[in-house]
Amino acid sequence: MRFHLSLLTLSILCVGSSAIAQSSVTLYGRINTSIERQKAGDTTKWAEVDNNSRFGFRGVEDLGGGANAGFALESGFASDTGVSGGGSTFFNRRSELFLGKKNLGTLRLGRWTSDAYFATADVIGLHNHDTGSSSDLLYAGFQRTNNTIGYRTPEIIPGLEATAAVSLGERVNPNLRDFSVSYRTGGLSLGLGYNKFLSATSIAKNDKASQVAVRALYNIGAFTVGGYYQRDRDARASGDRDNLRLAAMYATGPWEFHLNAGVAGNTGEVAQSGARQYTIATNYNLSKRTKVYAFATRLDDKAARLYGGDTSSLAVGVRHNF
Repeated sequence: MRFHLSLLTLSILCVGSSAIAQSSVTLYGRINTSIERQKAGDTTKWAEVDNNSRFGFRGVEDLGGGANAGFALESGFASDTGVSGGGSTFFNRRSELFLGKKNLGTLRLGRWTSDAYFATADVIGLHNHDTGSSSDLLYAGFQRTNNTIGYRTPEIIPGLEATAAVSLGERVNPNLRDFSVSYRTGGLSLGLGYNKFLSATSIAKNDKASQVAVRALYNIGAFTVGGYYQRDRDARASGDRDNLRLAAMYATGPWEFHLNAGVAGNTGEVAQSGARQYTIATNYNLSKRTKVYAFATRLDDKAARLYGGDTSSLAVGVRHNF
């Protein structure tokens, strides 16, 4: 009997060890805080500012035969106060369940940031990962959606990946289509992103809202240059709009030096409805996960004030990834 019990115990331990070896859960996140002298119109203030701090959990289980299942849960919070960024929605940034198989792709369910955004505007936000007061204020996209069904292709061609998703409005919110393509070879990476609202029971002005953007980024030695062009409709007011952003980085040792400029044209027939945004920044990387930085950013909003009026900020900050 003792012999049989020992065998049973050993079998359970082996099964448990096998399960542990084939699955994993990872805690990750970012804390990013800056001290800033901000100006909005004629009002100036000093502020401690959160720059999209967050934490999350990723889990993956190996199902065998090249298949896997997993999840991603991500919550935003304000690093200057500790307050949750999602209000009553705890995992406000991401809540995703996925099932994938090698050479077949991945099925995704839940809530996540638009892949069209990740393929275009996010890549060009080099200096502070498109966060905080120096984030891209001109990009018109639909960044996070609930009740989403998505698919990511396998990497059949090296460096090439595509995604497609639809969010179900459930008679409360607009249905949204999201599509992206990304390609990388050597120092060159390219991206395309597209969004479109199919219906809007609660947001009437966005009945025909859509955006398409194309992006290129090229790295050669210490220099990285890139930009995106976007065409959108009804994102801010009635009519079409063109948006262009360029970015450059020079890196030497732990230092990075950044320039970033964006120009948005008039929206439809709305006179003086464009804007310009400029950012100059420097980063000093203390390690692969921690940096200190400084930047100056300015938004020049034209008379129609579609972007909330003129703003500017001088900032120093610290970012730590974990």
